[in-house]
Amino acid sequence: METQAYSTWLEIDLRAIRNNIKEIKKMTQTEVMAVIKANGYGHGVLEVARAATEAGATWCGVARIEEALNLRSAGIQSAVMVLGYTPPIMISEAIRNDIHVAIYDEAMAKDYAAYANIVGGRLKAHLKVETGMGRLGMFPEKVPGFLEQHFHHPNIEIDGIFTHLARADELHSGGVESQLSIFNKVLAQCRKAGICPGFVHAANSAAVMNYPEAYYDMVRPGITILGLDPSPTTPLPSAFTPALTWKARLTSVRTLPPGHGVSYGSVYVTSEEERIGVIPVGYGDGYRREMGQQVLVRGKRVNVIGRVCMDQCMLQLDDVPDAIPGDEVVLLGAQGDEKITVNEIAERWGTLNYEVVCGLADRLPRLYER
Repeated sequence: METQAYSTWLEIDLRAIRNNIKEIKKMTQTEVMAVIKANGYGHGVLEVARAATEAGATWCGVARIEEALNLRSAGIQSAVMVLGYTPPIMISEAIRNDIHVAIYDEAMAKDYAAYANIVGGRLKAHLKVETGMGRLGMFPEKVPGFLEQHFHHPNIEIDGIFTHLARADELHSGGVESQLSIFNKVLAQCRKAGICPGFVHAANSAAVMNYPEAYYDMVRPGITILGLDPSPTTPLPSAFTPALTWKARLTSVRTLPPGHGVSYGSVYVTSEEERIGVIPVGYGDGYRREMGQQVLVRGKRVNVIGRVCMDQCMLQLDDVPDAIPGDEVVLLGAQGDEKITVNEIAERWGTLNYEVVCGLADRLPRLYER
């Protein structure tokens, strides 16, 4: 991979993504909706979508209609669904581009039908059921009547029904069991009345790992397709492979005298002569302004010192006397026998691995291994 033109960059292994999709299909024996919202969790949505569909994902799931239209304009041919809110005025675009949307209340359905009628089309939609997430969803008692009313609707085709699990990363908490019990009762009522939509889905990444009873007709993995753990309590099997590495180059190596401040506020001051390096990475790239961070230089861990700037940060290089400008630095991934994982960074930042990768800035070049 040619990287000489870049000062900092992401390397994304599409082979890992294809492998992870195949592992999910082997595990679940169902259709797979690859959830690739938030720019493919920071990995680059278009390349992730292509890799996922090449590996057998028949659907792509996103959060917003803009993301869905981006997939279509790039030539993605799989079924595409907007899992969140779609503004009614965009229903014509959803119809023209064969994009499924989520419906979760009667007023929304009425607005969508009106816009569909204007363009003379039939909107494809999945009905979302509130089972305990407390976010979006139609209350269970309203679902059978709604589906009966819309079963042969001229402007809306409800071809799926789904819910979202709030505690799928917690085994034996009772939360998932309660949600699935509610969902299954709704499904039973609809099946008895002959109005159950064709696709039934509930399993997010954690549920794929922990709750086979939530597989139904399709699963909706997101972060697992990128080889990252759904949560600290739900680690992935060893067959899954992380796809992303973050690298930079040393742009400067200098020896500073004792008592010299480093970065804004001089919160770090050299205690003796110290070799200080600079890399062109900062909070403008998604590398947080936190103290106590580490990166890899020539296979060794070194400390990030001083305050992280918008575009740069400084490294203490006394333990790597042979480091020179131009050397590769790994912020996330492996170098030699050392490795810095997304989970490690997330723990240091007091957040989730999801937020670490979703926060990777668009300005970071993404280089793909195919």
